[in-house]
Amino acid sequence: MAECKHEGLIDRYVLNRMGEGERNEFEEHYFNCASCFAKMAERDEVIGVLKRERSVFTAEERPAIETRTAAWYDRVVAFFTPKQWVLAGAAAALLVAVLTFTPLLRNTPPEFVLNGEETVRGSSLTLISPVIDINAVPAYFEWKKLGEDVEYQVSIYNSELLWKTSTTDNTVSLPDDVKSRMVAGQRYSWQVKAFSKQGTLIAVSSRVQFTVNPAD
Repeated sequence: MAECKHEGLIDRYVLNRMGEGERNEFEEHYFNCASCFAKMAERDEVIGVLKRERSVFTAEERPAIETRTAAWYDRVVAFFTPKQWVLAGAAAALLVAVLTFTPLLRNTPPEFVLNGEETVRGSSLTLISPVIDINAVPAYFEWKKLGEDVEYQVSIYNSELLWKTSTTDNTVSLPDDVKSRMVAGQRYSWQVKAFSKQGTLIAVSSRVQFTVNPAD
């Protein structure tokens, strides 16, 4: 698999060292880049192992353990070059395949079509409501749940971002102050992104449009 010039940004993303704008731009890139998508999955597994190991310590011990772990991870990231990360990830994946007698699953991620045009890799989130024009400002937004330990980021737009929130449920209520800014006859859209417990984008919905119809 060819290297991507954006691979150097993966560790900054994993360590939460990006601003929101840069983070959103990188998410759009790696979710559509087979090389970055595979390497992000490898980093996600490393972070997951570290978090599981820290869970065995007491609350008093965790701050010191987390500090040492973060420092250790930074040193590992600095020590390996992008090419060495690729070789290490490939070797680890091959070892898992041999030990478990299963095929190597580090292939190109599954694809789905976004908005009828753009091809996106990863899992698709299904939006449930609202997905058609409605007669009143919606009280809530609902989508299909992916599983446990998933955090969803919900964004609502008119000509620009109107409101954004995060939740671990598959539904969210619209606050009154946001309802008051939504008017009849105007077109809106909404989108949901799903993140692993390590903070990695794992699925995204299409951006669905709807109009609040004027009252008769």
